[in-house]
Amino acid sequence: VEAVIGKHRAELLAERYRFNMGLLMGEARSRLQWADGKTIKNEVDLQVLHLLGPKTEADLEKKPKAAKARPAPVEKQKAAVVENGEVGTEMPSLLEQLRGEALKFHKPGENYKTEGYVVTPNTMALLKQHLAITGGQVRTRFPPEPNGILHIGHAKAINFNFGYAKANGGVCFLRYDDTNPEKEEEKYFTAIREMVEWLGYQPYAVTHASDYFDQLYTWALELIRRGQAYVCHQKVEEIKGHNPPPSPWRDRPVEESLLLFEDMRKGKFGEGEATLRMKLVMEDGKMDPVAYRVKFTPHHRTGDKWCIYPTYDYTHCLCDSIEHITHSLCTKEFQARRSSYFWLCNALDVYCPVQWEYGRLNLLYTVVSKRKIIRLVETGAVRDWDDPRLFTLTALRRRGFPPEAVNNFCARVGAGDRTGRGRGMHPLAGMPHLLEACAREVLNEQAPRAMAVLEPLKVTITNFPAPKALEVLVPNFPADESRGFHKVPFQPTVYIEETDFREEVDKGYKRLAPGQPVGLRHAGYVIAVQNIIKDASGHVIELEVTCTKSDVAEKPKAFIHWVSEPLACEVRLYERL
Repeated sequence: VEAVIGKHRAELLAERYRFNMGLLMGEARSRLQWADGKTIKNEVDLQVLHLLGPKTEADLEKKPKAAKARPAPVEKQKAAVVENGEVGTEMPSLLEQLRGEALKFHKPGENYKTEGYVVTPNTMALLKQHLAITGGQVRTRFPPEPNGILHIGHAKAINFNFGYAKANGGVCFLRYDDTNPEKEEEKYFTAIREMVEWLGYQPYAVTHASDYFDQLYTWALELIRRGQAYVCHQKVEEIKGHNPPPSPWRDRPVEESLLLFEDMRKGKFGEGEATLRMKLVMEDGKMDPVAYRVKFTPHHRTGDKWCIYPTYDYTHCLCDSIEHITHSLCTKEFQARRSSYFWLCNALDVYCPVQWEYGRLNLLYTVVSKRKIIRLVETGAVRDWDDPRLFTLTALRRRGFPPEAVNNFCARVGAGDRTGRGRGMHPLAGMPHLLEACAREVLNEQAPRAMAVLEPLKVTITNFPAPKALEVLVPNFPADESRGFHKVPFQPTVYIEETDFREEVDKGYKRLAPGQPVGLRHAGYVIAVQNIIKDASGHVIELEVTCTKSDVAEKPKAFIHWVSEPLACEVRLYERL
């Protein structure tokens, strides 16, 4: 069944539940002529569910009458696991998808061809200088704030930024947006770098926004001199929202703002008493965003040199300009800041990169917001950022997810705009079971098999065929026995799962029961119940069985896993938060 579904995977993913499932049944039954049809159907349904997930509203809509002719099937070669964003599953890899996105993006030095890009009299000269510095190289950056641990949504950003640069022969910077010293800790800097490398990427350079504090301050003074910024004394509460009252200090003289900004730098204003604001209206209607604010918190890198710190709206585009980023790739919620991005670079007459937005990855049934995760950690709802119930990258690694599975997941959710509305790419929602399916695919190729019993039921074989324990050869990878075997002891006492035995047989139940034998996987024996032993409360604590070699016994309806001379272990099973 798995092979049949693998053959039609592309069509299934494209057509989902509108695909003709009868085709799968027909091919599966032709390969499994000896098997029960109902069993095949159940397995087909189960594997289709694992692949596609539950039906959506779109799946439940009636199929259009005028169906398009199905194109001739294209022979696809099974690809390897995603690593470094280079190859994928049978879907196009993320690298291939990003090469496709390159058709929408501008070429280095051709920023002016982008819709909405603001061209000034000096734009072409600045682009010429930019090309001379970069040599026409694609440059991207991954700019996390070091105030928390990266989560699954950041994995897409990492894959997108590093992957797009790699797809086009370019480079990607890892730049820490360390402009908020109150919330930044060294452990976050270390963990972010570690997770980027865990996913298989190496930054071209590791930089910090704080590397450019002196230049950013110089530019702030220039912005004031050009009449494009002013010192304001409105409180934070007064300027919140989209319709705050205009600042009464918007038209104060340039010389006055320069003196007051210097006083801000010298610590003469308390926190919240003064800000530097830029004179522009953003796309969402927000007026005069803050460029600098007062914070009397030592910085982890610059110490107490500064008591004023730049904001994201001021820092982001200027750091991109300093590093000559060609494609500033960010998630869709930053679309409203695109106009301020262009405005600020042009107001200072410096090289202006292009901001492109892609769909943010939202995972259903879990929490990925750093703010909410911090709350869970602080209240003790989870132990820490690496609590295996979370979908932070450290938690996924601790839980055993391979990095290739995370990259595969990012490739599957894709990079393109699913709505076709506007420039950029629309937010995407992923199901946790899709990430788990990606993990199973990778582990299926990488992890040698072992049998384990979580709720053991003792089974005594009364007619064990040897005076001492036997050794059973078990394939390390059942689908590929050429990858070797390991030995497992087989003796008169074995343990099976409690759930693999029932005293009464229900319709459809195929495992062990009185009068219904089962095979022991890889052992070559079939066991049949002879006696049921219970404790005083009536709970089954042991089974006495007889065994028969598989090549002599009638073929059982099922084969179950088992252990003998087992190792004790602790198993942690996690459910959704």
